[in-house]
Amino acid sequence: MRLIVLALLTLLLAAPHPASGQAASDGAAVLAKAATSVERLRRDPGMARELDPRLARARAVLIVPDLVKGGFILGAEWGTGVLLVKDNSGRWSGPAFYSVASGSVGLQIGIQDAETIFVIMSDAGLKAVMENRFKAGADASVAVAHIGGGAEASTTTNAGADIYAFNKAIGAYGGASLEGSGILPRHSWNAGFYGGNPAPEDIVLARRLDSPQADRLRDVLAR
Repeated sequence: MRLIVLALLTLLLAAPHPASGQAASDGAAVLAKAATSVERLRRDPGMARELDPRLARARAVLIVPDLVKGGFILGAEWGTGVLLVKDNSGRWSGPAFYSVASGSVGLQIGIQDAETIFVIMSDAGLKAVMENRFKAGADASVAVAHIGGGAEASTTTNAGADIYAFNKAIGAYGGASLEGSGILPRHSWNAGFYGGNPAPEDIVLARRLDSPQADRLRDVLAR
């Protein structure tokens, strides 16, 4: 599983770095999709009951508007997401771009495209995400709420969870988890979107950088 995750992240990060203009355009497209995903999930009555109160108390969110999962026996899951952090006054930071990948082994076949939101409830969960401590199993407990393929909402809750994963999927697979995942910053995207060579901490913690292109997403999160 670790080899699958490593290979996926290597492919994602080793892909030709987009030019600055292309990275900015790609980043803007992901932000627009992320806002639409949050709106869609919050409009779903079954999802909103679990999602809305957690977003109100969230420390941060990692939104992956297209989390693609597929495979035969060996499964793989990958996508590009945005991380935003909320400060003590309730204001959301600018977005930092991340790659997410995971792998699995077992009887499986099919493909799925899911809109996924990881709602991070604590500093411990945020630290685990930013330090990529999910490669060998999640350090933070994760509760999963899932709607996919026309199925009714099913929720596994844990009152003390550091992170809750919500997704709405179409396809043969269901669920979303950070266990076994690799999460790495997309430095070329962050550089192309903001200019310079910012670290994610510069964007989401120190808040030295921001973009009005994230305003719609922040507005949707704050509703």
